[in-house]
Amino acid sequence: MSYVTGLRCTVCGTQYPPDTPYTCSTCGISGILDVEYDYEKVRGSMTKQALSERPMDHWRYAELLPVDVKCAPNLSVGWTPIQETKSLAQHVGIRTLYLKDDGRNTSGSLKDRASSVGVTRAVAEKKDVVACASTGNAASSLAGLAAAAGIRSVIFIPEFAPEPKVAQLLVFGATVLRVHASYDRAWELCQDSCQRYGWYNRNAAVNPYLIEGKKTVALEICEQMKWRVPDWVAMSVGDGCTIAGAWKAFREMKEIGLIARTPKMLGVQAEGAAPVTAAFRSGGDLKPVEPKTVADSISVGVPRNWRKAVNAIRESGGQMIAVSDDEILDAIKYTGRLSGMFAEPAASASIAGVKRAIAEHMIEPECAALAVITGSGLKDVRAAQQAAGKPFEVSEDGRELEEVLKSRHLL
Repeated sequence: MSYVTGLRCTVCGTQYPPDTPYTCSTCGISGILDVEYDYEKVRGSMTKQALSERPMDHWRYAELLPVDVKCAPNLSVGWTPIQETKSLAQHVGIRTLYLKDDGRNTSGSLKDRASSVGVTRAVAEKKDVVACASTGNAASSLAGLAAAAGIRSVIFIPEFAPEPKVAQLLVFGATVLRVHASYDRAWELCQDSCQRYGWYNRNAAVNPYLIEGKKTVALEICEQMKWRVPDWVAMSVGDGCTIAGAWKAFREMKEIGLIARTPKMLGVQAEGAAPVTAAFRSGGDLKPVEPKTVADSISVGVPRNWRKAVNAIRESGGQMIAVSDDEILDAIKYTGRLSGMFAEPAASASIAGVKRAIAEHMIEPECAALAVITGSGLKDVRAAQQAAGKPFEVSEDGRELEEVLKSRHLL
């Protein structure tokens, strides 16, 4: 925390001291706070040479994290691989395409980055219960990190949360509350419960410290790509926290002199849950929607952090786009077949978004883009089966085998 100088409201600009509870006292729940750092001090400490000598996880960026990393749970988080994929680039119509596979994190998603920071702060504040509302990934990451830290977790999930994600929660020992309503209602119940029972609130939509964990995905991109970022970085958008955090990281890296330029951000939503896209295009306030999409991780009708997301994309010179569920499911299939990466629906949405953005002339084909795979396809096997189809049935004597092989052009 020695590099943190304070917090600032993203709506009215009011500044607060560190450890101010979550939101602006004037703007209320819409007044999301942003963590500010002493960048001059960071510049003198977080050098390329210093980074080269640190462990390969996201705690290597200690100067830009609002925690004492020595108190972090003993689980590996971050430093997930980046892969260039030429076949996939050709398919979507772009010169160069990279994928960063955050499905390699401990619980299988990018959300481990945020949860690790949240759990570390909860321990520092001597909280023995930490809670969140989630469609699945934030929940499973929190439950796993809390278990590693020896504290309890309470998770509010909407009724549509995929069973593999629910199974993770139960294995990690979380108290799981399936709310027979939307994600937004589960979120409200969690907020009320945290206030009533004094639990640590891990909801990234209002807790400013969680975004600081999410931004490490972009800090890594800068370093892993030898300090030359791609022209575009594509990320799926639900509440808006992740893409806002990533943009903040790129801006910080330029501020401290480690990169010469920043990328444009492409925010991708599902057409059935695209209120942030609508707000970006209209220039007005967000209008809530009733979400309906196969991409459960971004099925958010009332995004709490939409303003940060919109500001980030505008500042970067980027774009917002929405893709259909059919495009999302198709992207799961062609991404797997052309890159060997297994993406859940919200993760494949970023790749579908790149393809659509090229078709709509938002992204030039000669550009280099990077799409973040935010979660493993094992998180939602039902959607993967819907995308990929069923296996061929072969009887014991194998009489159908030759016909199947011919249909697959293997003979």
